[in-house]
Amino acid sequence: MIELVLPPFAAAMIILFTHAYFGLHVIEREVIFVDLALAQIAALGSTVAFMLGAAHGSMEGYVFSFAFTLIGALIFSVTRLEDSPVPQEALIGITFVVASAAVILLSSFSAEGTEHLQETLTGQLIWVTWPTVAKVALSYG
Repeated sequence: MIELVLPPFAAAMIILFTHAYFGLHVIEREVIFVDLALAQIAALGSTVAFMLGAAHGSMEGYVFSFAFTLIGALIFSVTRLEDSPVPQEALIGITFVVASAAVILLSSFSAEGTEHLQETLTGQLIWVTWPTVAKVALSYG
């Protein structure tokens, strides 16, 4: 029985500690909604990988999500340095909405789009395996 709950527990602990650490930095820098926008950008990267033929949860999906998230974080960090008449929170909100709409739009072009969208929105923490925990630890590490 314990072998069934140990991988999800390990994944939850990795996510808990890294998100708590990142959350403190987000609050400290007063860019509150950037985590939501970056999560949506990661979902967009996963959807692009899916549309290019990668399986949901595959290494290609992780790479696309990670690359999209890095590009998004880079753009947010550069726009924070500029003195713009548009507040950065507005840009973050617009990015969140556009990325959300793009995920839904791209998913509508695929026969399996509904299932992909559902998997993207809900997640599957309870069915995590040790190889997935290793991928999460590697990508968060």
